[in-house]
Amino acid sequence: MSITASIKQEAHALGFDAVGITRVSSEHIGSAAGDQKTSPLSHSEAAVPQRLFDRLTEWLRRSYHGTMTWIERTPNKRADPGQVLPGCRSIISLGINYLTEHRANEQPGYGRIARYAWGKDYHKLFDARLKQLERLIHEMAPDAKTRSYCDTGPIMEKAWAEQAGLGWIGKHSNLVSAEYGSWLLLGEVLTTLELEPDEPTTDLCGSCSLCIQACPTRAITEPYIVDATRCISYLTIELRGDDTGIPHELQVGMGNKIFGCDDCLDVCPFNLRADPTQERAFQPSSLTLSPHLHELSKLEESAFTTVFQQSPIRRAKYQGLLRNVAIAQRNLISS
Repeated sequence: MSITASIKQEAHALGFDAVGITRVSSEHIGSAAGDQKTSPLSHSEAAVPQRLFDRLTEWLRRSYHGTMTWIERTPNKRADPGQVLPGCRSIISLGINYLTEHRANEQPGYGRIARYAWGKDYHKLFDARLKQLERLIHEMAPDAKTRSYCDTGPIMEKAWAEQAGLGWIGKHSNLVSAEYGSWLLLGEVLTTLELEPDEPTTDLCGSCSLCIQACPTRAITEPYIVDATRCISYLTIELRGDDTGIPHELQVGMGNKIFGCDDCLDVCPFNLRADPTQERAFQPSSLTLSPHLHELSKLEESAFTTVFQQSPIRRAKYQGLLRNVAIAQRNLISS
């Protein structure tokens, strides 16, 4: 068995549902061509970092990143894994299915939380498994260097997952898997090993525009382009401050959503064939399925810290969650 096949086998054994590999150019963006002692990449493979860089800089030029200023820093590094891990030759993209069989409580008076945040914080789950996979790689190839991330590093993970065959980036800018639909959380291991690459996934969106039509705040400005400053996930999670920083029309569009938004994902036809996860960490609690707006509005900060200690909802901060709840309550009254 090749080392590539062994790595994939170990990744599945660790609980990753999807595994794919893409090769990375050894030349940094903007650098002159140099001698390569490794096998050459195809023209399309070698062009990926430059294509990602161009896409990212245009998105930043439009100021679609809002207050997420960390994305502005060294965009060339975000697009080029070789500047994150010197000598990087391959990226192992990994996905875990987080779809459950449960349905959110949509009765009046209840808020809505994005599906990925129904259970425990997936970062901890991913980090533990990624570190285990790195250790196994080092046992197979002691001289190899690795670095792993799950939302925490300067890696454009959806783009590399697409290159690695895990799915394609849909018109809502999220990854879509033919097997798992819109419900894959992503992580990756960068390595200096030259592994056998998988074929990139073909875009199967076709003429479908359901996700664009479904967005309550019209954040998908054109196919494959999202203005984060209009996106409910950004407004309810990343944006700090009180509700004066959110235009009235966007507040109305938020409806009962108090942490994230699944509207553009829920309507994707490829979700019809997706099976629920067996991962216990993603199973919801009564609070995340049925967050009562009035009860949450009375939540003390100490209780917030305790209740959401192991939840992604901590990301919104206490004041942010209360702001979102207040907006949802106003929307309930005016509906």
